[in-house]
Amino acid sequence: MRLLALSLLVSLPLCLSSSAQDKGEKGKGGGQPSNLKVLKIKDRSEIRGIMAGFTAGLGVQCGFCHAGRDFASDDNPKKDVARMMITMVEHINAGFPDGKVHVTCYTCHRGEQEPKTEAPPKAQ
Repeated sequence: MRLLALSLLVSLPLCLSSSAQDKGEKGKGGGQPSNLKVLKIKDRSEIRGIMAGFTAGLGVQCGFCHAGRDFASDDNPKKDVARMMITMVEHINAGFPDGKVHVTCYTCHRGEQEPKTEAPPKAQ
């Protein structure tokens, strides 16, 4: 768990600077992020940590899902895939009676864009 937390901090992308987040969001309730269809946040300070988890889990940077610096844009189809995956992970975690997070992006992706669906072949 410590290794995962450390990897999240190390891989925190710089593309989520406050000036970039403000682009396109001025005048919307004190700078709250816009176009959040799946993520449930209380304030904008949570976004950086959530996005860091995604970058570590998939080994990608912001531009993989976002259309340039316009984080609210839906122009990149990978953003819809990300939303489906977030919904899937939330559904799986909701099935555990203890209310804890048991599954994250990293559970399947292991830092790669494609999920690791099977074990690597054994060397012979």
